[in-house]
Amino acid sequence: MKSSSIMNGIYAICEWIMRFSVINLLWLVFNFPIVWIAFSLIFADHKDEVLFLSPIIALLAPFVFFPGTQAMFAVVRDWIIGRDSKSLISSYWHYYKENYRKSMVAGAVITLLFSGLIINIVYFSQSNVLFMFLMVFIGVIFLIFTVNFFSVSAHFELRLKNLVKNTFAVTFGSPLLFFTILICGALLFIISFQAWYVFIFFAGSLFAFLSFSAFYRLFIKLKNEAKQ
Repeated sequence: MKSSSIMNGIYAICEWIMRFSVINLLWLVFNFPIVWIAFSLIFADHKDEVLFLSPIIALLAPFVFFPGTQAMFAVVRDWIIGRDSKSLISSYWHYYKENYRKSMVAGAVITLLFSGLIINIVYFSQSNVLFMFLMVFIGVIFLIFTVNFFSVSAHFELRLKNLVKNTFAVTFGSPLLFFTILICGALLFIISFQAWYVFIFFAGSLFAFLSFSAFYRLFIKLKNEAKQ
């Protein structure tokens, strides 16, 4: 009896490791052009390379990063709510196709705003440090907003306008959710730089899982409060 429960526990752990690694690898494959350019930016020796490659990432993001990431959040959402699904690859591809247009439109707007923030950060870093830190602060808030947008979009079938409204409410209405996402993201970012295999097999999918879990806990709490 005891050995059977141990084996079941080991099997469950292996299954979850497989889930995270497969979805993370799919996410990287679908984002391969951006991943390749990002690594080129990290090891770039000249400023001209950075100036040339950065706009390419911005152009690719709405068509590559946002649909791929939205599909990852949708698959992770199925795990958390306990929905039976097809194979991991089939589920990812299904959500990728289903949400592609909406993710691309939202991604174009978000990328444009992020690009403006980055340009302002670079500009103010040379002229006004106080304004630079203000832009960085706004950028962090907008980054959390983007993560919450993925969670809201994965959980609700709404028009883009309503998704944005709900994301604003979630982002600014729950400091606990805000700091949970911020801390989890920062820790995974640091760990990924120390251990490359974490980035390849777990970073993206684990971050999506933790972010959506925190969002879903908030959703259930608000839903129960509304019933009382």
